[in-house]
Amino acid sequence: MPSILAYQSSEVDWCESNFLYSPLVAEFYNTFSNVTFLIFGPLMAFLMHSYVQKRSRYIYCIMALFVCIGFFSMYFHATLSFLGQLLDEVAILWMLASSYSIWMPRCYFPTFLRGSRSQFTCMILSGTTIVTFLSVLRPTINAYALNSIALHVVYMVRLEYKKTRSRQLRHMIGVSVVLWASALASWISDRLFCSFWQQIHFFYLHSIWHLLISFTFPYGFVTMALVDAKYEMPSQTLRVHYWPRDTWPVGLPYIEVQADDKSC
Repeated sequence: MPSILAYQSSEVDWCESNFLYSPLVAEFYNTFSNVTFLIFGPLMAFLMHSYVQKRSRYIYCIMALFVCIGFFSMYFHATLSFLGQLLDEVAILWMLASSYSIWMPRCYFPTFLRGSRSQFTCMILSGTTIVTFLSVLRPTINAYALNSIALHVVYMVRLEYKKTRSRQLRHMIGVSVVLWASALASWISDRLFCSFWQQIHFFYLHSIWHLLISFTFPYGFVTMALVDAKYEMPSQTLRVHYWPRDTWPVGLPYIEVQADDKSC
């Protein structure tokens, strides 16, 4: 189907001027601002190795999907093709579904599941499969629907913030929400106020969204892992560290699981 592969076959077009720097790349900054996805995904997989080994190796699927989002988003913004749009949005959908399946606390499961994570996972993956097919019918609303799902995650995290007394978890939640809200503000502003940004020749808000949301991923990842550990790994001691060094004012957070035989 050459039509879905064609340049600018998608109905979505962002504020950045098209083909400004290259005849092969539609949106230059929106394309290459996705490089952080390709870096942070493998880096987090390496840094979180001890946690993944203790919790579930399926967590690597989340990191792989995060990298796929970066690749597909680059393809989409380089071509503005309908196929690129679908690949980008479906990858986000499946990453959210995988995160729900692994990390959603059992206390938030529907009551009829009786706390069964396997049944919850089947329900989530079945629903995600259906939504994947339906997303082809109304592709222009996919991004808004995905951000709506993120709102539910924020709501759940808010409930956990009220429950916990851990300064470590509260800090992670606070930073995650601020980063996500800033990223969302950039995304919405680029969509709704494009004419204003074009008047002042500032076309970079969607690329800023890419950068902010890619930094949100490690913080959100660690936040959900800490929330999950309270329910699923109560006997384990988790420590939050920052790459490249804990003493640096800015860094990527990750979790190490303290060995059982390690003395304090």
